[in-house]
Amino acid sequence: MEKEKVLVLLSGGLDSRLAVKILQEQQNLNVEALFFILPFGGGCCSDKFCVFRFAQEQKIKLNIIDLTKGKLFQEYVEMLRHPKFSRGTAMNPCIDCHIFMLKKAKEYADKNGITIIATGEVLNERPLSQKKPALEIVERESRLKGILLRPLSALLLQETEAEKSGIINRKNLFSINGRNRQKQIELAEKYKISYPTPGGGCLLCEKGYCEKLKQILKNKNLAYKDIELLKIGRHFLSSKIILGRNEIENTILEKEQGIKIIPKEPGPTALIRNENKEKEKLIKQAKELIQKYSKREISGFVIKKTL
Repeated sequence: MEKEKVLVLLSGGLDSRLAVKILQEQQNLNVEALFFILPFGGGCCSDKFCVFRFAQEQKIKLNIIDLTKGKLFQEYVEMLRHPKFSRGTAMNPCIDCHIFMLKKAKEYADKNGITIIATGEVLNERPLSQKKPALEIVERESRLKGILLRPLSALLLQETEAEKSGIINRKNLFSINGRNRQKQIELAEKYKISYPTPGGGCLLCEKGYCEKLKQILKNKNLAYKDIELLKIGRHFLSSKIILGRNEIENTILEKEQGIKIIPKEPGPTALIRNENKEKEKLIKQAKELIQKYSKREISGFVIKKTL
């Protein structure tokens, strides 16, 4: 008898790894994993190679959707600009982000004959996106009501169609609730799986980063590279000018596309990415900023342009 396919959204963190293991114990299931490469990171394991190793160890198929490229990136940024539901402490639209990923997961599942989608979400573990009303919103908006399974907290939630029909044995699911992760740690020991230490997280939760991000979100031609560059340097004029803060950052900026202004004496390199009609004005401002942040008088500059 052919096994029913289930698609698990695998972030790489402990909860999603446990969701894989719990469902692997079900006799009638063929487990696949889906990993999203997110523009702003998203938890304790944003490393696709770490996720790949886990999938190999568990002998499951790993599918990857990259939200940092092309049309998917633009769709994600549009969601970030205009979220339907509430944000967190900074710019993090957690509920909308979950809905976005689950919609893409459903598209993949529909194309590949997969009737069950599962996540490692735990009831009340996260205050914004994992309270019961938020879980219900995510189900409804992603059109997965009765389909979306959360095996770690399933016994505290409504039965899915797969549970009702007996495809999934509900007795072998769990009732984990809240932020205490002791039960998850016990399960990790039972299944003999390793997992990354929680840390890092989503950049959209960092207020300092988001202040810079707000400025460049106004740019209609926003590219993923613009977002990457927010992680380094000093930013001026809505990131039209970026100054390196040390030798490593100077080296990175000198390799980027745009106008590079390099002082002849030791000092910060400036990168101008979107000069348009303001080229001469921005070059002048960049030189002034380089001098301001240099420890000595700058005698001249080398200007390079890379397309």
